[in-house]
Order: sequence, then structure tokens, then C-alpha cells
Amino acid sequence: MKHKCPICKTPTDSAVHADFPFCSERCRERDLGNWASEKYVVSEPIFNEQEDIGDERKTIILNMDNDLDNPNDAQR
Repeated sequence: MKHKCPICKTPTDSAVHADFPFCSERCRERDLGNWASEKYVVSEPIFNEQEDIGDERKTIILNMDNDLDNPNDAQR
């Protein structure tokens, strides 16, 4: 599978790069550091809850990010 590294945008290939989807261990660790330092944020609530009035059941709706080429687009 071919993809671009989410950190440096270098083309990567799952058949070649052991750190896929990252191009290197450096980019993989940088991404982990971004998560750990809370550099990545969720711009909208992750889910909405709707309660049934006559029942205690809840419906959870998860919003998915379909923009896989730019996982950092939620940064502020």
C-alpha cells in the first residue's frame, strides 16, 4: 500500500517501510510526541449521544475523518 508520511509527506510503501505509514522511526516518534504533548486536538465532539425518553438506551454516533492525506488538519 502506498501512502504519504503524515509528518514529512515523503511517499511511503507498506512493502518497503517497516514504520509504515511513516517513512522512518524519527517521523513515527515525532507523531507519538505530538499526541503526548497534546498538539493534536479534536475540533468537534467525537460523538453525539441521543437518549430514548422511554428507555435508557443511548445511540452513539462516531464522526470519522475521511481525509487520510492530512491527519493534522485538526491542529489549531
